Amino acid sequence: MDELDRALVNTLQDGFPICERPYAAVANAVGSDEATVIARIESLLQRGLLSRFGPMYHAAQMGGALSLAAMEIPPGDYERVAAIVNAQPEVAHNYARTHRLNMWFVLATETLAAQQETIDRIERESGYPVYNMPKIREYFVGLKLHV
Repeated sequence: MDELDRALVNTLQDGFPICERPYAAVANAVGSDEATVIARIESLLQRGLLSRFGPMYHAAQMGGALSLAAMEIPPGDYERVAAIVNAQPEVAHNYARTHRLNMWFVLATETLAAQQETIDRIERESGYPVYNMPKIREYFVGLKLHV
């Protein structure tokens, strides 16, 4: 990452402007131009330095369901199962952990039924059970990583 990439990541962690030309507003904040900002964000995504760029919706407030799920995957099968899990549009984040339950991911769906359908699909395609831990209470932790 160069200085512009770092400035973009740091600036975007504070939110994306809601205005007629948001990329131009970001460009102004980092001392660049709109076309460069758009190209750099795309490059950060393609290089895997950003995992996603887009809005985060509060699924539960919109009538949907949010849940943390975990799986126990043998090391030799981890990549195959990660590809299955990551291919689900309902999966927001997926993390490897050094624990018996070594794959953890967040599910955000439009309905509770869609959540169960996604879990069933992952179990069917992977051959492993999914341990679903639906959100009971929400806590907000504002984490910003200065790069």
